[in-house]
Amino acid sequence: MAREKKRRANGRRSPLAAAALIGIGLLLTGGIYAGASAAVAASTEQPSVASALTVEDGKKLFQANCATCHGLDLQGTQNGPSLYGAGALAVEFQVSTGRMPLQMQGPQAPQKPPQFTEEQALAMADYVQSVAPGPEFPDDEIIDGEGDVARGAELFRINCAMCHNVAAAGGALTEGKYAPALTGTSALHMYAAMVTGPQNMPVFNDLTLTAEDKRDIISSLLWMQENPSPGGFSLGSLGPVSEGLFIWIFGIGAMVAFTVWITAKSN
Repeated sequence: MAREKKRRANGRRSPLAAAALIGIGLLLTGGIYAGASAAVAASTEQPSVASALTVEDGKKLFQANCATCHGLDLQGTQNGPSLYGAGALAVEFQVSTGRMPLQMQGPQAPQKPPQFTEEQALAMADYVQSVAPGPEFPDDEIIDGEGDVARGAELFRINCAMCHNVAAAGGALTEGKYAPALTGTSALHMYAAMVTGPQNMPVFNDLTLTAEDKRDIISSLLWMQENPSPGGFSLGSLGPVSEGLFIWIFGIGAMVAFTVWITAKSN
């Protein structure tokens, strides 16, 4: 009996052995999971490295989303103008700012959240440029914001402020149209607007405004974006009309209230 008990005692597994087996199992499971995760991550990252869309992709996107108005051959229809000569810069501007595709006919196309990614917009821009060449993207120097800010502000007041306001806050035009505010516009889209003339804006070619002029104007607008008005309430930077209305309502109103208070005290 004693020998049988001793054999059973010797045949029992140590608690440390069980813990060691569990640890080894966990390590193996974790290693397999980590390896699988790395493999999946690598497989998902590879397409993103080589995910640049081609001109053919841009053509397909254009035909599916733009050809109804602009025509399969970019010739235009009754619902949209021809894109001959529009070029890559105009397409990128219109699509990236959400103005196109147009949701409904109106006095002008409003800016709204873009429907396409920047990569898709560039693919469509490349397609239009391949079929109907037009203005291309500028050199980095023109939109670097390092131009003459003072000269750019002067050029802006002469050529742009009558529509966009001296403070670039935008303004109303005729027949329900308007000049948009430039307080959040990127340097690229400022240049694109000057070169392509969207909506009611005239085209400022190099004979009207040289590349250096455009650079200075863009630098001035970027400076205004980074340096808001330090003079108290901006009142939308809409000029003397809003300022006069503020003075009339609050200034004269305060004077009338003070006069009534004095009269009540004297009585």
